[in-house]
This record gives sequence, C-alpha cells and structure tokens, in this order.
Amino acid sequence: MKYIKTIHLLTATALAFAASQASADPLPKHHFKVVGAWTNLSQYKELEQPFWTKIITEKSNGSITADIKGVNEMGLKGPEVGRLLNLGVLDFGTSVLGYMAADNSKNEAIDLAGLSPDIATARQVTNAYRPVLEKLYKEKYNVKLLGMFTYPAQVLYCKAPITGLADLKGKKVRTGNRSLAEFVGALGGTGVTLAFSETVPALQAGVVDCAVTGTLSGYSAKWSEVSNYIYDLPVGWSQAMHGVNYAKWDKLDAPTQDLLIKEIKNLEDRVWEAAEQETAAGIACNTGIGACSYGPPAKMQLVKVSDADRALLHKTLEEVVIKKWSDRCGPECSKEFNDTIGKVVAVKAK
Repeated sequence: MKYIKTIHLLTATALAFAASQASADPLPKHHFKVVGAWTNLSQYKELEQPFWTKIITEKSNGSITADIKGVNEMGLKGPEVGRLLNLGVLDFGTSVLGYMAADNSKNEAIDLAGLSPDIATARQVTNAYRPVLEKLYKEKYNVKLLGMFTYPAQVLYCKAPITGLADLKGKKVRTGNRSLAEFVGALGGTGVTLAFSETVPALQAGVVDCAVTGTLSGYSAKWSEVSNYIYDLPVGWSQAMHGVNYAKWDKLDAPTQDLLIKEIKNLEDRVWEAAEQETAAGIACNTGIGACSYGPPAKMQLVKVSDADRALLHKTLEEVVIKKWSDRCGPECSKEFNDTIGKVVAVKAK
C-alpha cells in the first residue's frame, strides 16, 4: 500500500514538473513596429510606451521586443494609422476613432457629442459596439482589433469668458471630430476641424476662440497658456482603437497570440482607469483647485456646469447629432446603433 502511494506521488510530481517545463518553454523571438498616441500625453508616456518597451518584454521573458513611436514622432496626424496598418508598414498601432471617421462613419458612433455623460457609460457604450468595429476593421483595414482606449473627458477651453453652452454662439471652436462640429453648429458656433498639434497656435493667433480636448491632454499640451476658461462639461471622451495587421497576426504562434491578447487587455483596463483619474487631475492642474502631480498648476478659471446645460447637451444629441450621423451613415448603421449603443443609453437613431 505504501509502495502504491509512493508511485502515485512520484507520478504526480513528474507530471507537475513536465507541465511546469512546458509552460516555461521560451516563446519564439518577435520584434514589432508600433505607433502609439501623442508623445506629450500621459497615455503614451506612462502606459503605451512602457508596455511595449518593458512590460511585454518582461512578460515574454525577453522573447517579444518592439520599437514604438508616437504618432507625432512619425509625422502623422492620425487618420493614416489604419491605412499604414493595412499596408503592413506598421505591425501594431493606436488611432483616435474621430480621425478615422472620413473613412467610415461607424468610427464616430461610440463618441457622438453628448452621448456619454460619464466614463462608466462611455465604457459600456464602447463594449456594446465593439463587435461592429471588429468587423469593420477586419474588412476595411485587414486589422484585428485588440484594445479600445480612451482619453480623459473632452471639455471646452476658451480664451474669452464663457458661462455656459449658450456663449458658444458666434464663436469658432476647434473640434476633433465631425459630431462635435455639428454639436457646436447647433448651438450657433462654428466648428473648426484641427489636428491636436495645430490647436495651440490657432488659439494663440485667434483662428479659433475655443477648443475641445481632454482635461489632462490640454494641460500637458499647455493649452492653459493660450486660453483662460475651462468648462467642466464632458462633451465626449475621444476613444481610440489599438490593433494589429492581420497578416502579421496570423503568422504568430498561438502562445504569443494568447500572451498579447491577455496583456493588451490589461493595458486597456489600465488606460480606462487612468482616464478616470486624469479627468479630475486635469481640472486640478488647469485651475489650481486641488493637487496637481503633473507639474505646476495653471490658473484657468473653472466654469461650473448647470443642469440646464446638461439637458441642452442631451437634447442636442438626440435632435441634431444622432440624426445627422444616421443620415450620412445609413440604415445599417442606425440598426447597429439601436441594437448596441441604443440599449445602453436609451436613445435611438431613426
């Protein structure tokens, strides 16, 4: 009896050792070309760049390495990322969906102006619509969607005094996507589409009176030096996709694919958590109200949000923004919206 128990123990030990050896087998060596977000933003500096230069290398025991550059380092404005992934010039890449809207209006759906009043809703909306985007990127760019990122809440920065949305009437406002431009237009302003890197000189020269970007993104890019008022009303979140060229992906071995899927999901979670924290931090850093751990606080004037403006934001979303988007995207888009996003936020594309 004792002999049988010993045999069983030895067998179990041998199996456990074999399993540990199998799991410890080194992955094949891979080196990737990656484009990330803007290099001056914390998403790139604190999350994307360390992920590709350190974390994934450590997790793969040195088997995976990468060269990553920010979109601005490569001289890109954003819309080109999907096409470069398609061509195989890049292996992995991040691009703001609003920049890709000219290629297909479905890219606008999860971040229509006024759609998500808080970050929890924004993530629910994004998760609900993700299967639609996965299909779109596979067909349009030959890209496998691996992650959905977000920036902090998108808010208004203005040079001239502003007390609420009504003050946008007659003003030129930098907007990063079409739905924000239509939102501004519905309020009597003029939406001006400018790349992020072009905004500071535009504000400085008076080309625009106000501009929309993330609370911390604007602080990091020194928008507080060319504007005086910040309105703490989230008009959007500026989500981004992170994907890989399918031809590159299909050549990878299964263990490498599994590791990348797992770790990029962890990166995605960290990006969303950071965006929530940075939304509040951005307000503190721009205004000096509260602690700022990102540098010396600016002295912008914080404009408080009224309930009337929250209601106006939602009214404009339903009556103008969704309608215009639905008209240009078509019946299929409207149905997909209603079957996914519409069920989260209880609005319909007609």
